[in-house]
Amino acid sequence: MSYAVIKTGGKQYRVMQGDVLRVELLTAEEGATVSFDQVLLVGSGESVIVGAPVIEGATVSATVRKHGRADKIRIIKFRRRKHYKRQQGHRQHFTEIEITGINA
Repeated sequence: MSYAVIKTGGKQYRVMQGDVLRVELLTAEEGATVSFDQVLLVGSGESVIVGAPVIEGATVSATVRKHGRADKIRIIKFRRRKHYKRQQGHRQHFTEIEITGINA
């Protein structure tokens, strides 16, 4: 089975066909097909192709399943006995995709 390492949203992901993963928010409708052209590595069994930094002409296609927001993360800064307390919350947007094909 072949796999690839792609770069999207400032992060790198190791993907195989059929994988479902959450990436940074993409500007695509649900059900749309997206293509990732920043493929850093493609492997199939013993053979591995490494790009410098990307592989020319290689793409990974995926289908957008849904958009959403992750669980809330609480940020608390606190200094005891100093009357200092700051609270902040954050919910990161994400896009859930399913990998449909790897073209090396």
